[in-house]
Amino acid sequence: VIAALTLATFAAWSQRDWHRGERDKRGGVENWGRDDELPNDTFTFARIQYDSWGGRWRGRGKWSIDYPESDLNMSFRLQQLTALKVDPEGTVLNLTEDKLFHYPFIYIIEPGELTFSGDEVKALRKYLLTGGFLMVDDFWGEEEWQNFEREFRRVFPTREIVELPLEHEVFQCVFPLKEKPQVPNPGTAIQGAPYGITWERTDAETPHYRGVYDDDGRLMTIFCHNTDLGDGW
Repeated sequence: VIAALTLATFAAWSQRDWHRGERDKRGGVENWGRDDELPNDTFTFARIQYDSWGGRWRGRGKWSIDYPESDLNMSFRLQQLTALKVDPEGTVLNLTEDKLFHYPFIYIIEPGELTFSGDEVKALRKYLLTGGFLMVDDFWGEEEWQNFEREFRRVFPTREIVELPLEHEVFQCVFPLKEKPQVPNPGTAIQGAPYGITWERTDAETPHYRGVYDDDGRLMTIFCHNTDLGDGW
């Protein structure tokens, strides 16, 4: 799934329409029907809502940046480009909800000022150790990385956070990528295009993709730092 998400980022970026219709609640993203015969055999893009302070976006917290357009478009691209059966709507939930464990993939955006509650720490640890996968996206620079790393260390104090090399299957198992993707916000993309600038801050020139493994060698997380893949969907 993660490799497909990376592939879909490039496909969506090349076809991105920055002028989505405001009256269309799906932002111009195509719709499709659910598979009613196998409702549990469906991938659902699950975004995590967190309550810690971190600014506002469209009247909501930073957890909601690019929502729902980003989630809908990614779900459409997965439906379009892979053999996955994908829910067309996606979902939003808190880490402390019981239904968290119904979704094998969760997404957190803008964690640069995030603070987990004690209950969120426990829930996320249990979720990851029982087979769940966490993708974190859209945070830039050393200060935001240090904040997120400090918070994640509360979940797993001793597990190593490792840089994923370009040779990792995440970047190679669908189509081989020649570089790790760095996607900026639309404004930076437009202004920086003539100069080849794709980073949003001076201390964020290099994109990093880091992960944490469980005891069986399963990748439990991917932290997409110095990039905003959601703006490429």
